[in-house]
Amino acid sequence: MFGPAAAIVPPTSQLEEQPVSRNSLILAAAGGSAVLLLGALGFQYIGGLFPCVLCLWQRWPHLVAVILGLIGMRVPGRIVPVLGALAVLTTAGIGVFHVGVEQGWWAGLESCSGRGITGMSTATLLDPTAAAPEPVRCDQITWSLLGISMAGWNVIASLGLAGLWLAAARKRG
Repeated sequence: MFGPAAAIVPPTSQLEEQPVSRNSLILAAAGGSAVLLLGALGFQYIGGLFPCVLCLWQRWPHLVAVILGLIGMRVPGRIVPVLGALAVLTTAGIGVFHVGVEQGWWAGLESCSGRGITGMSTATLLDPTAAAPEPVRCDQITWSLLGISMAGWNVIASLGLAGLWLAAARKRG
């Protein structure tokens, strides 16, 4: 390779000699959870797709993973990356349950039934004397890409993030 690109892109042999560091893996894993959280919040606050109970439950382990990422960048050892893997595997498990509810493979939680706030005016939502809206239903897919719901994409992404966390746990340091 010649020209400016030669200075930017190292030869393949140099790329193979540089192993990925533990902190780089932790940063990628925690960053992935942060991106998933920001995406969910974007869908909620910008896109107007309000979350169901299971959607909310899937967010908490990602927050834990982000916090563990911050800790893991400073604390050596394997325990923090293993805990990070457990956090994202927890959200993947909740996501699998959620996909099953969406597909009708099993019943959802009692708190997952309702019509949500669709069709309610802003005045009704802000009126303290009005009856509270029913929760968003967990068994209805509000958004999908390539036939996979948000819960399904969370499972896929979380399993990939678990792989990064476990790779970080195998590193020394």
